[in-house]
Amino acid sequence: MEFLGLLNVPLIVFLSVVLPIWIVFHYVTKWKQMKQAGAGEGQTVVDRKELKRLRESAVSLEERIDSLETILDGEAPEWRNK
Repeated sequence: MEFLGLLNVPLIVFLSVVLPIWIVFHYVTKWKQMKQAGAGEGQTVVDRKELKRLRESAVSLEERIDSLETILDGEAPEWRNK
């Protein structure tokens, strides 16, 4: 039982002093990283791989839309006027 009593003191010190300082420094570091990456107000940081994937997806979707428009132009030429 004495061992648990000795364990409480370091645990209380850690939870009341070390942990809050650790959390503050963690988020300050994250904020600085976002600021260096160029994220402004209302923006998020997206890495280059994600941007490349999004561009490829946009190109693919644009090709699909073009294909669908071509099919609709052949089957129902008046679809754009509706």
